[in-house]
Amino acid sequence: MSPTKQAEVPLRHPNRLFIGGQWVAPSSTATIEVIDSATEQTLFHVAEATAEDMARAVAAARDAFDNGPWPRLSHAERAGYLRAFAEGWRERAADIGQLWPRESGALHALAEPFTRRAAAEWDYYAGLADTYPFEEPVQPTAGGEFGLLVREPVGVVGAIIPWNGPVSSISHKVAPALLAGCTVVLKSAPEAPGEGLVAAEIAEKIGLPPGVFNVVTADREVSELLVRDPRVDKISFTGSTAAGRRIGALCGDRIARVSLELGGKSAAVILDDADLAHAATTLATAECLLSGQVCSSLTRIVVSRNRHDELVDALASTFAEVRVGDPYDAQTQMGPLAADRQRTRVEGYIAKGIEQGAKLVAGGSRPRHLDRGYYVEPTVFAEVDNSHAIAQEEIFGPVLTVIPAVDEADAVRIANDTVYGLNASVFTADPDRARAVAGQLRSGTVGHNAMRMDFGIAFGGFKQSGIGREGGTEGLRLYLEPKTVILDGIPAGYRT
Repeated sequence: MSPTKQAEVPLRHPNRLFIGGQWVAPSSTATIEVIDSATEQTLFHVAEATAEDMARAVAAARDAFDNGPWPRLSHAERAGYLRAFAEGWRERAADIGQLWPRESGALHALAEPFTRRAAAEWDYYAGLADTYPFEEPVQPTAGGEFGLLVREPVGVVGAIIPWNGPVSSISHKVAPALLAGCTVVLKSAPEAPGEGLVAAEIAEKIGLPPGVFNVVTADREVSELLVRDPRVDKISFTGSTAAGRRIGALCGDRIARVSLELGGKSAAVILDDADLAHAATTLATAECLLSGQVCSSLTRIVVSRNRHDELVDALASTFAEVRVGDPYDAQTQMGPLAADRQRTRVEGYIAKGIEQGAKLVAGGSRPRHLDRGYYVEPTVFAEVDNSHAIAQEEIFGPVLTVIPAVDEADAVRIANDTVYGLNASVFTADPDRARAVAGQLRSGTVGHNAMRMDFGIAFGGFKQSGIGREGGTEGLRLYLEPKTVILDGIPAGYRT
């Protein structure tokens, strides 16, 4: 289906909020306009939550945790709901294909596989019900006969997700939180609220107990009320470092639990034995993913001075062949940016790169063949100094910066010379060299010869790229509080 045609939005209640297990009318008539990123036309409107609505959602989640059955179910019982949720995502994959590309600029071809991958994450966490040590015996060291280390739900969770990958973000946060026994208020991004509403429809269909999962869409001011509310035990946020800094400060003020998956300015270190043609193709292809609107993008490419020009030529040649256009066209390799302000931001950084003396070798403009939609050409800068804004600040668009280094040690120094530490990669034919360099990089993930993100293990960042990890067992720990129990006798379940 072409985005030039009016889409049928696959949402049953866009004018409602999902609170306490019901679709409720908002307290005002305010709505949020969602724009199709490829056509710049209105796609649909959703109800905008007010302060009163946010308070209702938090109250529902608080009551469900304090008085409802959810935290008192066994992990195996909760896992049954997670498996049903996974199946719900699979059933709605086609619907996500009508939302995500239009809201965020993702290619339609990515929607179904990404949705199925997200569904698999729900199944993964359901499987942990039988294997994770939620309760384990320990030997007391300061008196008592029998000890237990018990991992209990942290409580009410405020999950704040971004617009670039909403289904994945929902899965990374909500699936482990629900398995742990938490209740959740999901706050969707105004640019991409559809996936949160789909999640609410799935929750309703599978009979999730009232108040366990609540969904609202709100602006920054009302979203901050979720962060400030003392009834919310933990905030899980994915978004910009600037917003994360504010959220972290608010949570610190009231000693609320917080996990932050923030920005990145990730480096690809190209060693002298690397296959430059492979590196160029790999980096350019990865940067086309969601039009560069990916926090883990490898946008700082550090290469020795004697190989700089060869790599730049290969990147420029590869990027020049990228087909930019309609995200529903099977031949398209890169779609639009999510919003006009996002394109303006990217164009501002391109102008700043030129102003500061970097060499523009590919792209840098809007595609001439597209007269509407938030498109920008894949862009490559050469001769970038690591102090340049385009080398230090997250652009969140398809802009690659190539930075020359003196040698391997200098390349590592440059790669680490950033406030971020989310992702990195080492390009080399030698896995031993890759491992050695990986050990020197201050980054939450280091890949070999590719951009790697593995939420089956753990994903998150060093430094200003965040606090905590999402995915795998590390992601479950975010929603658990350890409790030490010391008894003067052995309870029935542990007697031999």
